[in-house]
Amino acid sequence: MHPYAASAATPVVKVQINDSLLSLTGKGAFIDSKGFTQVPVRAITEKLGASVHFEKSGSVVKVTISKGATKAVLHAGSSYAEVGSERVKMDTVARVVDGQAYVPVRFISETFGYSLKWDAKNRLAMISTDGQSHKAAWTAPVQKLKLTNHSEVTSIAQNYLGTRYVWGGSTPSGFDCSGYIKYVYAKVGVSLPHSSISMHNNHGTPVAKSNLQEGDLVFFITNKVSTSHVGIYLGNNKFISATSSGIKVDSLNSSYWGPKYNGANRVL
Repeated sequence: MHPYAASAATPVVKVQINDSLLSLTGKGAFIDSKGFTQVPVRAITEKLGASVHFEKSGSVVKVTISKGATKAVLHAGSSYAEVGSERVKMDTVARVVDGQAYVPVRFISETFGYSLKWDAKNRLAMISTDGQSHKAAWTAPVQKLKLTNHSEVTSIAQNYLGTRYVWGGSTPSGFDCSGYIKYVYAKVGVSLPHSSISMHNNHGTPVAKSNLQEGDLVFFITNKVSTSHVGIYLGNNKFISATSSGIKVDSLNSSYWGPKYNGANRVL
């Protein structure tokens, strides 16, 4: 296996170009561990009318994508690319999965001047090459969950009050914020990633703050950049999460959390 190979993490997603779904084989497109959509480079470049060239030297895989006067060069395992004479930082690394080269779909769309829209409900990356707005070409089937009592989630969540904070932790011996949410929801048969930004971007249906229900996921920006913290709404404007002080309950409108609130999703 190539040293930069990575298994295609769930959930699998689809890619749409204008009105048509991109035909993908093998693992298809997927959300990586950082919460970004990866797409097979050959499939998307050919559909966009670009050419792609691969070079392998030892364990290093170099990918060159060209269309018109624009040329982009990427290396598997690196989050940097050369676009013309500029060095560009991507959201995540290019990679090789089961012998197939993958690239971040946003990098491809932005490099060649196309707009990209993410349809979280259908897990669909929508690229427009003609400047028009297009409807989703695919609708995700509704998943029926056995759990109907949202209070079951909040009850389970509160069993771990006081549990210490551990970076990367996902067990009762210590949790970080997304590891805690992942653990609690696994108890009721719901699989979530160990990433707050991936939970926010790719799981559940967005819900207004005024319409929050017990068990909803609430998200916060603590790094001044993007979603970086997640908790479970308990009702009465309270939520529970894994903080640096351990598992605790806070107010959505506290002086600390209020300004950092960044939306909510309903996954039940």
